[in-house]
Amino acid sequence: MKALKNQSSRENWYDWKWQLKNAITSIEEVEKLLKTDFSKEFGEDYRDKLEKTVDIFPLSITPYYFSLIDQKDFINDPVLRQAFPDVRELDICSSDIEDPLGEDKDSPVEGLTHRYPDRVLFHVSNRCAMYCRHCTRKRKVGDTDYCPSLKDYESGIAYIEEHKEVRDVLLSGGDPFLLPDELIESLLERLSSIKHVEVIRIGTRTPVVLPYRITETLVNILKKHKNLWINTHYNHPKELTKDSIKAIDKLVEAGIPLGNQSVLLSDINDCPQVMKALVRKLVANRIRPYYLYQCDLSEGLEHFRTSVGRGIEIMESLRGHTSGFAIPTYVIDAPGGGGKIPIMPNYLISWSTNKIILRNYEGVITTYTEPRDYGHRDCDLNCADCNLHMKTSLDSPYEATGIEQLLSDYTDVMTFMPEDVKA
Repeated sequence: MKALKNQSSRENWYDWKWQLKNAITSIEEVEKLLKTDFSKEFGEDYRDKLEKTVDIFPLSITPYYFSLIDQKDFINDPVLRQAFPDVRELDICSSDIEDPLGEDKDSPVEGLTHRYPDRVLFHVSNRCAMYCRHCTRKRKVGDTDYCPSLKDYESGIAYIEEHKEVRDVLLSGGDPFLLPDELIESLLERLSSIKHVEVIRIGTRTPVVLPYRITETLVNILKKHKNLWINTHYNHPKELTKDSIKAIDKLVEAGIPLGNQSVLLSDINDCPQVMKALVRKLVANRIRPYYLYQCDLSEGLEHFRTSVGRGIEIMESLRGHTSGFAIPTYVIDAPGGGGKIPIMPNYLISWSTNKIILRNYEGVITTYTEPRDYGHRDCDLNCADCNLHMKTSLDSPYEATGIEQLLSDYTDVMTFMPEDVKA
């Protein structure tokens, strides 16, 4: 989009702070840049509904990301559809939930969600470079006046310090990379100083919508932490531009492993060929496809949601047709805080005492013979006497939960009701 780039000097365009300062935040700006008039093209009622939509969930698009839109077919463009409001966002369905993942109820202290036994989600920012229309945290993002300091994170850090079972901390938001460099550095140093924290992860969409944020200064801060992982959020192969790949290269060459979390979105990437192109382009640029999410039940998102059957069909198109490490795990993040549930085609057809029956991606049916002499391996959690060469005792008492508890040898639990399951 040359007209947009011509409004700025070349130096300004690559300045991430300039990009944020000049974010496109009104329908009028979009009309001007696209050389269109939504009132004339779609009617006054449609234009009024667009304004109402923006009043509920603000519009903010970086000039960089906006420049990726195909002006000749902007209505169907996957970039526009992720960034520009749709009047269908006003339709709140009976199944829609303000906090669909139950993050607030699983929050022991402000800003922290502790759902899984060994890891926590740390909300460190409410600000994003761009407001994705499919955002699951619409209730939180957009507070541009809130400028956190390290003191604002003290209760979350104290909780992590006190809970030695927490070995993995995911920094999320908003977008953590919208914080100042100094604050990112201080936060990472504090978390890295906690001995039982083995892994720190950062979820960010800046390489996709604001690649110029990945500066040499930021990379130098990040690469100090050898236990750091970064997850990006590419939804369409079109988003892997030259500038975006340049940002990714900086992170990878600093030794930081990258994963990608996509959301399955109707009329954007709900196509086997689009998804195949995306995962192949990701791995070609050293990003491992991690999750493919079924779109959450956040308010006003039904028009983005596909059937689960479509997701299964897409997964069938990937297995056997591209490299195994290029295939993400298709998951539904269970409403109400049940966590991520993998959804996949069924390759195990049946089994007996001695054999299992399998099918491959082509439909070939085969058998696998079970070993005749494999005995039952009892486990009493007495690791010091175990012959698997794990000559150590558990650091803290281990307590199985859920299905693992029913399968274990070291408990006598035979059944449980759903209310007994620990969050």
